[in-house]
Amino acid sequence: MSQLFTPITLRDVTVRNRVWVAPMCQYSAVDGVPHDWHLVHLGSFARGGAGLVITEATAVVPEGRISPADTGIWNELQQQVWSRIVDFLHTQGATAGIQLAHAGRKASAQAPWTGRGPAADDEGGWTPVGPSATPFPGLRDPEPLDAAGIARVVTAFGDAAERSLAAGFDVLEIHAAHGYLLHEFLSPLSNERTDEYGGSFDNRVRLTLEVVREVRHRVPEGVPLVVRISATDWLEGGWTADESVRLAGLLRDEGVDLVDVSTGGNAPAEIPVEPGYQVPFARRVREEAGVPSGAVGLITEAKQAEEVVAGGHADVVLLARAMLRDPHWALRAAHELGVEVGAGVEWPQQYLRAALD
Repeated sequence: MSQLFTPITLRDVTVRNRVWVAPMCQYSAVDGVPHDWHLVHLGSFARGGAGLVITEATAVVPEGRISPADTGIWNELQQQVWSRIVDFLHTQGATAGIQLAHAGRKASAQAPWTGRGPAADDEGGWTPVGPSATPFPGLRDPEPLDAAGIARVVTAFGDAAERSLAAGFDVLEIHAAHGYLLHEFLSPLSNERTDEYGGSFDNRVRLTLEVVREVRHRVPEGVPLVVRISATDWLEGGWTADESVRLAGLLRDEGVDLVDVSTGGNAPAEIPVEPGYQVPFARRVREEAGVPSGAVGLITEAKQAEEVVAGGHADVVLLARAMLRDPHWALRAAHELGVEVGAGVEWPQQYLRAALD
């Protein structure tokens, strides 16, 4: 029996299989509002058999967007449009997840296909915020958050969580990875503060724990909460794998149900990229922190994904580029692994001929 295509239950939500779609920015929204591109983009993964489909990084405040074309969940219109997309995901048997995010010092950037540089004010840009005044290389100088600004960020995550549930999302993921705001506070490379949010490990994890606590308090007990982390900065003096394990234990104690384990993104680094290169970090989190984990990063083949789950390296796998190349990756993987129709993956009736050859 395939372990990849067995269900997983987090609190009151059961996801049909362990093939999850990782958040992937589309840089295609207007004023934070998703549209038909997002419906088709995300809907294709649901139709293609994925268990949990997670939205792109969805900003909790306007200045928390990575680019002026990012999606948001800070107002009623955004909530209403997301609701339409969520409804379609559900019709295809998928579980709907949203990644709540604040880009911090990496905000106000251009879309990748326009150069990745800073977005100027006349291009819809703004002054970003961060833990300190140090910019991400090549982007705009941030303004350090004061105590009131930090409190507003925490509240914004809670507000966004409530809007997300009102839109129908089943699972919430807090983005604390890839050099965005929460990760910026975690890492000494970007956090130069001398107050209670900087310096020691306990101080640097404070904001992430406050956000988790706020969201957990604002949503029903049965709603699963996931946190995405970067397990290492891959740089001397940066955030480390050992610190990630410590943080994962604290997240577990605050009511986080699964830690989605990626790496890097906070500063340019040489990363030893190869198939499954981040899986060992997910295994450490799972085994040493005692919390379910998700593995991501160059997981592309069905047998490889099966081995990650069956071998106890992680509880789920999250795919990104492989899904872009083949939105029906889950259906194809089920076929390759000999999974029976209806056993952990639902083939659309229109596509059954491909399952039964």
